[in-house]
Amino acid sequence: FPSQTVTENFAKVIHGLNANQLTDQVIQRSKRMILDTLGVGLLGTSTEACHKVAQYSKIYSSDLSSTIWGHLDFQLPPLYAAFVNGVAVHSMDFDDTWHPATHPSGAVLPAVIALSEAFPQKKKISGLDLLLAFNVGIEVQGRLLHFSREARNIPKRY
Repeated sequence: FPSQTVTENFAKVIHGLNANQLTDQVIQRSKRMILDTLGVGLLGTSTEACHKVAQYSKIYSSDLSSTIWGHLDFQLPPLYAAFVNGVAVHSMDFDDTWHPATHPSGAVLPAVIALSEAFPQKKKISGLDLLLAFNVGIEVQGRLLHFSREARNIPKRY
């Protein structure tokens, strides 16, 4: 019997990641992915889909709040800010992708930014921490995609 389950091993790898493992190449690619996602997301805030989810999400409130991209005066609880900003990114469908088909940054970046904004002022995270969180999210998504039988069959379905 293996000493660890796949889930335990997966969690150990993810938990063990740290900023020292971010090479210059990873940092530069991450910055490019983030900039691309922010650009696509800002453009996406003008779509009907984004307007609808933003209007729906206005019913939620919390002591914590995060910004809707492109609207500094519009804040929502972090969960809903991530949702609205994620819809903005995906509504344009120009965000980054890899094979098998997935859009990693559009799912990860809105959540990372919404959570980072929700931290108390005295506990704000650094830019390097944000890059690490972004890369951990990308790594999690990539590994889950790798484990998925359905994802491996995507090319056959198209």
